[in-house]
Amino acid sequence: MLDSLIVPLFITTDLPPGADLAGFGELLAETARTLDHDGASYEAFLAGKVFWLDRPVLPRQRPAADVELRFAGMLGHLAASGPGHTPAGVVADVRRAVSAAVAARYGEVGAAPAVFAIRDRDVRERTPDFALYIDTHDAVPDLVTATRPFL
Repeated sequence: MLDSLIVPLFITTDLPPGADLAGFGELLAETARTLDHDGASYEAFLAGKVFWLDRPVLPRQRPAADVELRFAGMLGHLAASGPGHTPAGVVADVRRAVSAAVAARYGEVGAAPAVFAIRDRDVRERTPDFALYIDTHDAVPDLVTATRPFL
């Protein structure tokens, strides 16, 4: 079995109008495939659910809402391969990777994405029922296996 660290995460950011939620989730999952720390790379696996955090919009507000940024979130778990990782270090690595990927895909959308380590219980309790499942496709099998009990 591969040595790994499991970190429950909350990732959130603004996205431009018309952004696809599934596309955002795919971007997060694939960005997390390989992370960098102090010049060394390590494999990772991200699994979770993405959802919109929009405010309720009345029909008369719709034209303005169609041009505003949308607030998206992801709650899930990241498995980081190898020894010596800390939750804070993994979160910093994910934050750097996700910030670069979001900027490359969507351009400047305001504040950089926020990435937080949270409690496992919060992932289970706070993930909306309507959220879309995402994961890193074709990830290292041992990382998928290590993460499965948390899903």
